[in-house]
Amino acid sequence: MSQTTETTATDDAPGALGYVIDAIRAGRHASIASLVARLSPARRRELSGELPALRKELRDLGWNDWERRDGMRVALLLAGAGCHTGAATAASWLGSRVLRDWNGLPTERLLGVLADRDPAWLGDVAHRLAARTSTAEEDYPLIRALVRLAGCPLPTSSDGFVHGWAQDMAWLNVRDRPRARRLSEALRADPAAPELVARLFETVEPADALLRFGDPEQHEHWPAVLARLAADGTLERSMLVRGTVSRLVRGGRPQHLRVFTALLRTLDLTAEEEREHTADWIALAADGPSPVAADAQQVLTRLWQSGELPAERLAELAEAVLFRPEKKLVRAQLVLLGKALRRDPKARHVLLPATAAAFGHQDTALQERALALAARYLRPEDTALREELAGQAELLSPTHQAAAAELFGTRPDGVADDEPYAEVLPPAPVARRLPPAPDTVAETVELVVALVRAGQSDAAEFETALDGLVRHAHRDRPALAEGLAGLLADGWRWETGTHGMVDIDRLDWLEVVAAAVLGRLRPTDLSDRPAPRSHRRGGCVHEARDQVLRARVYEAAHRVLTAPLPFLLATPTWETGTIDPEELVGRLAAYGREGLEPAPADFAQALLRVRRDPAAAPSATALGTPAGRRLAEWLASPAEAGDRLVRQTREPAVEDVRPWNRAREGVRRLVVEIGGWLAPQHEFPPGFHTLARPRSGTIERCWHWHRMDGVHRAMLPEDRETQAAWALPEVTACATADESGGCAMLPPLAELGGEAGPVLHLAVATGLGARHTEDRLAAVDALLVLAARGDLDTDRIGRDLAELLGLGTVKPTRLADAARTAAATGAYATTWAVLAPALPALLTHPAAGPAPRGAGELLAVAADCVERCGTTGPYPEGLDAAADRKGSSQYVSQARRLRTALGGAVGGALGGAVGGAG
Repeated sequence: MSQTTETTATDDAPGALGYVIDAIRAGRHASIASLVARLSPARRRELSGELPALRKELRDLGWNDWERRDGMRVALLLAGAGCHTGAATAASWLGSRVLRDWNGLPTERLLGVLADRDPAWLGDVAHRLAARTSTAEEDYPLIRALVRLAGCPLPTSSDGFVHGWAQDMAWLNVRDRPRARRLSEALRADPAAPELVARLFETVEPADALLRFGDPEQHEHWPAVLARLAADGTLERSMLVRGTVSRLVRGGRPQHLRVFTALLRTLDLTAEEEREHTADWIALAADGPSPVAADAQQVLTRLWQSGELPAERLAELAEAVLFRPEKKLVRAQLVLLGKALRRDPKARHVLLPATAAAFGHQDTALQERALALAARYLRPEDTALREELAGQAELLSPTHQAAAAELFGTRPDGVADDEPYAEVLPPAPVARRLPPAPDTVAETVELVVALVRAGQSDAAEFETALDGLVRHAHRDRPALAEGLAGLLADGWRWETGTHGMVDIDRLDWLEVVAAAVLGRLRPTDLSDRPAPRSHRRGGCVHEARDQVLRARVYEAAHRVLTAPLPFLLATPTWETGTIDPEELVGRLAAYGREGLEPAPADFAQALLRVRRDPAAAPSATALGTPAGRRLAEWLASPAEAGDRLVRQTREPAVEDVRPWNRAREGVRRLVVEIGGWLAPQHEFPPGFHTLARPRSGTIERCWHWHRMDGVHRAMLPEDRETQAAWALPEVTACATADESGGCAMLPPLAELGGEAGPVLHLAVATGLGARHTEDRLAAVDALLVLAARGDLDTDRIGRDLAELLGLGTVKPTRLADAARTAAATGAYATTWAVLAPALPALLTHPAAGPAPRGAGELLAVAADCVERCGTTGPYPEGLDAAADRKGSSQYVSQARRLRTALGGAVGGALGGAVGGAG
């Protein structure tokens, strides 16, 4: 269609609407505004009815047709703005995500289309756009322009509008932008600035513009600018102070609060302003992030120094702060309490009960400081106060409870001499039996469909569903196919090719068997099919495990089409994946009664899963079949040695320089190498050969970013050593790099069967030094599971920790946190037994040199464990030298404490506690 034809069309001509639609489809957006403007109201209503279909056409355009997409998108925006008469429909149309790109809306062109509308209508559209949470911020320029045309109030109640305004103000401050002006000039020129600045402190999330422009050292960034505008009267200072404090009290991530703390420092509050917000400072000191709490604590200290913080408020502050884990905050609070008690000893009846909140702190040095304050300021006549403090003394560590008993005149219940220590470990995990295969076709279909749609499953669900498909395909394949066809066989993955068959590479594992049931696969699709090229090369462990799954699933699907099996031999007995040997003998007996030979891949997986018990070997031999004799040989072989050679390399591994796997500078790793597994390589089907090949322990990243799930763990449920070797690279990356989540597999591995040997212990030891808390917690869980099952070799894991500490793989601070968590469950003796062989790595260093960072913290955990479990015995190597060093650092004081505890003397003299009250 020519441009001449378009311009000569009348507003109500029969073809006028078609001209506009053709122009939209062609993406000729330059002429849309004039074409729509000449349409009659009736034609515009007709066009508005056509627009949704045109938007769908836009959505369906391929990304390779990007030029037409861009033109059609702008044309649709302008057409919708010109023909929609309702404010709600117009706002909904303009807010459509399909009609926008990263540049946002074409504001100037939309204003040209909307300028002649009724002002009240424009204001309604503006407020509706502002109410759209997802798009209000990016639509700020259009909203502000519509408000200006309409002469209506700004939609300041919209967080998105406020954020958009802040972004617009900050963007004006970019110096390489044409006609850029300073942020302060932009705020002064905007009459709505006072109202909108006040709203910046009230939005649910802070505006992104504040976070990116929040450096108080920069003259034209938000904190400095707002403080200057308050000084010259453009903004109300009290509003800024009140808004900033209230925003900090609401809390948030430290990086989000940084700009507000910077604003407070820049405002430099007066003593009167600080006094007005006393309750807020106490709340911030109690619950705010550490930097915010420290600032609030300093303000409250100034208030106390000026006499504006009475003893009752100081006690309220102390009770809140002394519960915090940050030692610096607690130490500063105890210092302030000491000063307050020196200034007014009569306030001890209020302040000392608050000081007792530190009796339960994890740092025993801080406990000692609090106890020293009580010793210094208690008077003989303070009977009631003494009894009150004695009730809190049971929170003290055993090393201080003797001093507390002397001070308070009573022995706390926690240190009764006749009460023996009892180790508390979690109950050993009990293996749960796998639920039986579904009895009916309907149940089987429901389970299979649910797992396929969920996209993931654990071993129990997967194996139950796979066995159910095989069983019911054998019993009544037509009924099973009818159920699956109605619920499963749809979507792009099930599209058929020229021969009416589906592409097997698109299907999930369970879908492969389902496709065989439905007749959508041929036997030739499942047999003599070469493995993917990466599998033939050997590839990574992920590929090897997938190859085993592939062999099993393809074999089951092939048998559905050729000779259906009554059930699978490899279905686990327990949810861990293990098969009871007598149960496997029974399954082979059932096969023998029906004259069936086991399917090779199914039988191979069953052998890898069966618990090796020589007592069951005679029953297998009695079957009189080749499969029975092979099972008997497998059961009779020693389960401890197995067939796999696992050798540990105790030398540091070479650093991996790839950026996604780069470790901390100077940190080296321990690796393990797995030798070949002879039996699977010689006797099992080809799909198992890759799994049994030798593997290096070098940490590598393949393209499989998923972790080892339950289905994969269930392949070797009686060989957790090999699985630990597979998992060790990812666990090590959690300690040496910034990886996370790799330790989540440690607790399930600890619950599996087989030997708990050196590799599993090394993996758990490495996990105890992981960077992220959730990974350390997983390693602690694995440690306690091994202990509960009686599988934990504390000396072995302690030696591993010593070596890892020496290499730098594990940091003392992270190990201290993990050990503290383990001990807090009640496993003090177990935790000490693990730490004792590891401590020499931190104690045997040059006496003149500084102690390793975090060593004092780890010694504190060890001392606490010894005091609570009452262990006595030889000192770790280097403990005497560390305890005899001069000074009062945490490293030295905790070494002395540990030596005293190991010598059997629990607690210290009361005079020592008093001496530390400074």
